[in-house]
Amino acid sequence: MNKIISVSSQPVTNLSTTSARAQLEAERVQEILILLTSMMAREEATIKLIIDCLYDIGYVNLINKKVRLRPLNSLAKFIAKRSKPVAKIFAWRWFIKNCPQLIAKWLYVKVSF
Repeated sequence: MNKIISVSSQPVTNLSTTSARAQLEAERVQEILILLTSMMAREEATIKLIIDCLYDIGYVNLINKKVRLRPLNSLAKFIAKRSKPVAKIFAWRWFIKNCPQLIAKWLYVKVSF
């Protein structure tokens, strides 16, 4: 099944430079992903402390917003405080899986015009 494809004789220099630039940008974004991943491996303790602080702030605010009854509010805070180690494990896994891509995409958007 040989098909004959005709190609126009017009030069495609603009397309090739755009393609080369897009390829360079994609390579640089990949490098950013690698750098972010290695930084996260080196700064694991710092990131876990940040997650810990965010959890402390977030669960209190969320419970205060969603649970209006005082006895249930106290009970919900007690349960949330006791489940903190499990939540930190899930938050760390989510962070490692998603944050390098999210940060790289956010940074790319900031520098693209």
